[in-house]
Amino acid sequence: MRILSVDLGTSNTVAVLSAHGMPPRVVEVDGSATMPSAVFASEDGTLMVGRDAERRARLDPTRFEPNPKRRVDEQTLLLGQDIVPVNEALAAVLRRVLDETTRQLGGDPPDEVRLTHPAQWGPVRRNVLLSAARLAGIRGTIHLVPEPVAAAAHFASFPGRALAPGQALAVYDLGAGTFDVAVVGATQNGFTVLAEDGLPDLGGLDVDQALMVHVGREVSHRDPQRWQRLLRPESTADRRTRRALQEDVKAAKEALSRHPQTEVPMPEPFTDVLVTRGELEALVRPAMLRSVELLSRTVAAAGLSPDRLAGIYLVGGSSRLPLVGSMIAEKLGVVPASLDQPETAVALGAHHVTGDGISMRTQNVEGQVAATGAPSYPPPQVASMPGPYHGGYRHPAPSNFPSLPVTQPKKSRKGLVIGVAAAVVVLLVAGLTYLLWPSSSSASTFTAQQCQQPGQVDGKGFTSCLRQLAGKIADTGTCAAGAGSGDIAPPAGQNIGVLTTCSAPALAGAQITYVHGTSAADVKAYTDRLLASVGGDQVQAQWKGNGLTGNYSSAAGQTSAVLVFTVADRPLAGVIYQKAGGGQAPLTASKLADYFEQTVQPGT
Repeated sequence: MRILSVDLGTSNTVAVLSAHGMPPRVVEVDGSATMPSAVFASEDGTLMVGRDAERRARLDPTRFEPNPKRRVDEQTLLLGQDIVPVNEALAAVLRRVLDETTRQLGGDPPDEVRLTHPAQWGPVRRNVLLSAARLAGIRGTIHLVPEPVAAAAHFASFPGRALAPGQALAVYDLGAGTFDVAVVGATQNGFTVLAEDGLPDLGGLDVDQALMVHVGREVSHRDPQRWQRLLRPESTADRRTRRALQEDVKAAKEALSRHPQTEVPMPEPFTDVLVTRGELEALVRPAMLRSVELLSRTVAAAGLSPDRLAGIYLVGGSSRLPLVGSMIAEKLGVVPASLDQPETAVALGAHHVTGDGISMRTQNVEGQVAATGAPSYPPPQVASMPGPYHGGYRHPAPSNFPSLPVTQPKKSRKGLVIGVAAAVVVLLVAGLTYLLWPSSSSASTFTAQQCQQPGQVDGKGFTSCLRQLAGKIADTGTCAAGAGSGDIAPPAGQNIGVLTTCSAPALAGAQITYVHGTSAADVKAYTDRLLASVGGDQVQAQWKGNGLTGNYSSAAGQTSAVLVFTVADRPLAGVIYQKAGGGQAPLTASKLADYFEQTVQPGT
């Protein structure tokens, strides 16, 4: 029996083969245990993958996609002038693995292929993966294996780590594209997912971006225009330079997991930047804290406490960050384990999953692809989540799993009457809330088309789109319509749109003004004037949050400091303005950028 397991990751793909009674081994592709999941579309229509794709990307970066898995929800990719279906891009990666495996088997294809996937992937995404497998030429039986189930099986395969029925393991999976967490329980027949959740906006790529922003702050003042060309390349030479810089930043991040400091080589005219592990940890600590808090909530959602776990298992290449293990130990009181190579754990573990394990979560795969090898199973029951647990997924735990004690109240007719009355009150309150609460909640998101012109404003002066940009500031801040300080008001007689101003949390002498302009050109002219009036050095970088993306620029002078953050596809902007006073100087441009990212940036 020839069994091939493939973990098609966001950044790298790992394959494991067992054949002819031999133990499972990693299939080396191009001489390495990990193959980049990248694709490059040649002008003749050929899709190149792996390191070949990365080499070709240096010639024409527009035809290169480094992380096709991260775009699984999109139907197509635009590579150069070619439109490539996402499943064909993923199929090219799988085909390269299949070809190398078949070569090593002397021309015989594998009899069975196991493909791992995030536990939260629904039937549509799993169907894309199965479709890619068939397009890649896989003709044998195909099984889908949830990644945390595979990771748990790998953990249990080590001597002294076996999981007895009734024990549970938490899997902390920090990959390149996403963060996934699951509590996996051992049963008599294999493993079951007790609870799961994830953060789609957190992964190694986001750590890379944070480090890129940091080095940009250090050097962009030397040549702001040149730095902007790196952020938004316009020529092939600029794209090549940006690609090389991204690779150097990623290498620096990896080096900091082994060394206390390293240097990031920078293109001319910028000087190389020395970064320390402490600086990197300060940059990513808020994001890592989100992941650890979600781990804690997911353990609670499974009905367990950290001390009842058999362990916490770290997988995914980005879990190598030393900060991850220390924060988990501090928050949950359990020292996590990292066995073998985090990058290969999932693919190796898929080989140890029993038949019951590989059937888990392969149900409800849509379309005819499901009939070609992946069996369909009844959907698992969804349980409501307690307390702060939001989203995610929970399976009913087998009766032999220990759980947190639950006190059952005694039943009585009096209790029933009180319960009915309480339910009526809740319904009335909910109805009134729906009728009276403003529709422009900061939790709402809007399309670029909906935000092209200002609409009605609420009691605090916000349009609906401005509330999306302001995020929690709109809900918690003291805000009023207008520009606030006369120093940043538009020129007399010029109407650029809707403005509303809020107090700046924990920043003396500062305010935050939000602008919904009538046109992007008017907003740009207004914000450019503010930056020019302050003078001094500037810090520029990209930001994202609340479904929005854009750029920010920070400048500081002797008497004032200003940071402008704009939205890429709509006439929205925010301005943080601080004026010196009371013997206190304004923040530097870099410090104001830190304040924005930690306090004001939407989604923080």
